[in-house]
Amino acid sequence: MKTVPHPATLRRAPVQRRSAERLTRILDACADLLDEVGYDDLSTRAVAQRAGVPIGSVYRFFGNKRQMADALAQRNLERYTARVTERLEAAGEAAGAGGWRVAMDAVLDEYIAMKRTAPGFSLVDFGNQIPVGTRGEPNHRVADRLTDLLSGYLDREPDEDLRRAFLVAVETADTLVHLAFRMAPEGDDRILDEARLLLRAYLARVLD
Repeated sequence: MKTVPHPATLRRAPVQRRSAERLTRILDACADLLDEVGYDDLSTRAVAQRAGVPIGSVYRFFGNKRQMADALAQRNLERYTARVTERLEAAGEAAGAGGWRVAMDAVLDEYIAMKRTAPGFSLVDFGNQIPVGTRGEPNHRVADRLTDLLSGYLDREPDEDLRRAFLVAVETADTLVHLAFRMAPEGDDRILDEARLLLRAYLARVLD
């Protein structure tokens, strides 16, 4: 999947296919190096070398590594949204009583899967883990995206009550999933199970 970040996160948006492919290589290299050396030791020069592009190509898109990490966080959100959408389409279940449980499992499972498998995700995720500028609260953006995505599936208006409920759920899931991954490299399954039970209890109260 070659999702590129929103142009607002870039100094210059790619126009040609070759430029978009170069941006993808830069972000892929950034993600790999984050896993290898961490954010503090990440450098734009190392990213350029790993991506096989001139350093000027990196600066064409990003002024510094914080902007690059910001773009990676945005790409993570785009890919996460696509994964949740594909999961719900594959489930093929209509909205209605209990439909939110299918949606909740998709949202939580895909987040955990990306924590386990997506390069650089453990350090960047959607922007919570490192200082990535002044984009606002990442969890608010995630909650808003999920509200817009799931409101139709749940046959609910994307009103303030639903947005508040999803924000509480996202904040809760974020805290407990990060706890699970601090306890074990692949995520402590017992804590993840507790997180699922807690989210089900809360969402049952506000969505049933």
